[in-house]
Amino acid sequence: MSYVTAAQRRHAAALFTCAAAALATAADADIDRPNLNFYGVTGIIDMPSALSQPDGELSLTVSHFAGITRNTLSFQILPRVQGSFRYSGFQDLNFGGFRDYYDRSFDISVLLLKESTYLPAVKVGLQDFVGTGLYSGEYVVATKTFGDRLTVSGGLGWGRLATSGSIGSPFGSRPAAQVGRGGKPNYDQWFRGPAAPFAGITYRATDRLTLLAEYSSDGYRIEQGKDRTQPSTAVFSRKSSLNFGFDYKVNDAVNIGAYYLYGSELGFNISLSLNPYRPPVKGSIGEAPLPIQPRPSRSESPLGWSPDDWIGMENVNGRIMEALSEELNPQGIIVESVAARGSMVDVRFRNAQFDASAQAVGRVARALTRAMPASVETFRIVPVVDGLPASAVTLRRTDIEMLAAAPDNSDRLLAVAGIGDAGPRPADATINDAVFPRFEWNLAPYVRNSYFDPDQPFRFDAGVALGASYEPVPGLIFSGAITKKVIGNLDENKRASNSQLPRVRTNFPLYDREGDPALERLTASYFFKPGKDLYGRVTAGYLERMFGGISAEVLYKPANSRLGIGAEVNYVRQRDFDLQFGFQDYDVVTGHVSAYYDVGNGFHAQLDVGRYLAGDLGATLTVDREFRNGWKVGAFATLTDVSSAQFGEGSFDKGIRLEIPLSWFTSRPTTRKLGTTIRPVTRDGGARLNVSDRLYPRVRDYHRNGLEEQWGRVWR
Repeated sequence: MSYVTAAQRRHAAALFTCAAAALATAADADIDRPNLNFYGVTGIIDMPSALSQPDGELSLTVSHFAGITRNTLSFQILPRVQGSFRYSGFQDLNFGGFRDYYDRSFDISVLLLKESTYLPAVKVGLQDFVGTGLYSGEYVVATKTFGDRLTVSGGLGWGRLATSGSIGSPFGSRPAAQVGRGGKPNYDQWFRGPAAPFAGITYRATDRLTLLAEYSSDGYRIEQGKDRTQPSTAVFSRKSSLNFGFDYKVNDAVNIGAYYLYGSELGFNISLSLNPYRPPVKGSIGEAPLPIQPRPSRSESPLGWSPDDWIGMENVNGRIMEALSEELNPQGIIVESVAARGSMVDVRFRNAQFDASAQAVGRVARALTRAMPASVETFRIVPVVDGLPASAVTLRRTDIEMLAAAPDNSDRLLAVAGIGDAGPRPADATINDAVFPRFEWNLAPYVRNSYFDPDQPFRFDAGVALGASYEPVPGLIFSGAITKKVIGNLDENKRASNSQLPRVRTNFPLYDREGDPALERLTASYFFKPGKDLYGRVTAGYLERMFGGISAEVLYKPANSRLGIGAEVNYVRQRDFDLQFGFQDYDVVTGHVSAYYDVGNGFHAQLDVGRYLAGDLGATLTVDREFRNGWKVGAFATLTDVSSAQFGEGSFDKGIRLEIPLSWFTSRPTTRKLGTTIRPVTRDGGARLNVSDRLYPRVRDYHRNGLEEQWGRVWR
């Protein structure tokens, strides 16, 4: 079973809704994307091939035959590396103590050799290398293309992929496979034991239709009830090693296929493929910015070139703020404060619309060329997030005027831009009275999901969520959210926790049964800057669905550094199952020291070391691949001093997380993002407090690396 936060579940529902809507716009089929096989990885029908998906390709595949259903999420992590997570169901298998058996598995494959004129592509892969072991196998495969329509593949498989047609054991015997609780890499089995050949051929009959045939080395012994060491009921009869079928490309996002498998069964699959480089709507359909207004020459219009002409005017900051707000408010940019001096202006703003931080900075710079007197040469532009000044971008007005229409103007402006710590608000700044106090509320539908319960792999609730926030002064925010279920079946989960640890997460079915209506969150947060390159936060209240208390955090992150260091400490108590205002007896002090590092080339790493909710000590490593348009796909793993036996099924906490900006679907600028986190199983070990307002994600987009990633949009 898997538990994710309410926000993640709402985002997941919205994500797949938007993905489905995107299909209607992906009308062409001109993307050269190799087939995804029944395992959801690049292959033929049931066997792998050495071809690769386009870089960044994210695919969801559903395959079914003989009562076996495989649901696979695959990601082309790098041009040569593909990773996959699979959830499979076996109807009436009577295996492992379950009538209908469900299995989770992870795969990874690496392209060792790219295809050349005379040599084939060569790939090595590990199948179910850290799952329960039911699908565990390894392979080496080569693929050669002939022209632009024919491919031929051949390879050797081990483990699961050598249960039919073995030719011997070239690298020694293989330890007996035991399908277990999963979570541990089965190193001792890799490429050991019998090996068996497999082969396949694909022929692209038309631009949309591909014909496929293969010789399979998968004997399906458990599915046929022929594995005496692991008893099961036969769900089909394998009469042949040959498979045949076709794959039809509906458009750039969707493929469907139908197959005749193993001489006895009909099967089908459908795949949905998205790619950060392939948005459903090309270009941007947001409103164009107003033009930059160059200053007149001093000789033509001397008024304003001397600070004495305007600096002594009554309420000069307020007048400038009014002019800026008139232009920027319709663009979703809120001017928070202005401090104008003779040759410099400090403007602090909040961005409520642009997902590209550099684009928001550029819009403010444009507005300043139209609002500031001619003597003001230096623009100090400070983005503010929840009262935190994230950084200061300093631009010379002369550079903006000179480069507006110049070739390579984005790179040239970045070269002369200053990016650094924002520092405190100037003492003479005027704060926008129209912004504070600030009250916001929203009423929206929500969907909460539960995955991977063996009794029912997917459950959901749908209802209404009401959220509100109140910010009386910059940085002090009171916020909360309540939900009311309308339909759903999460309360039908009767599975009791068998955890040996404090049940900090595995009692989530009790919250689903008793917590309606639910107070999801009710907090008071204060954000502040204790010093240069430092950011601070204190949050108290009902912090998340299962815990309430107090959380304090400090972050050290220079704006020009790839590295950030943070520390967080929390004292929390477990909430009552009815999700009202009461608490249970369990309390804990938990916290982490965190290191954040921008590795470069689109990769970001995070290491959290500390104490988790169940009192266990350990560390979590998270690695994300991040794209310039805001896509993020990553994975995490947590190891603590809890043994695999104490942890239970899965052996340790791990998962996959996905985030896609809504603007990718619509091509309209928005700060909204859709995302979800998938855990193969939810246990109590390695469980971290879900605090919604941690510091690093709030400020990093406005630091140098975040701005540089999207600086090409600074003029848009």
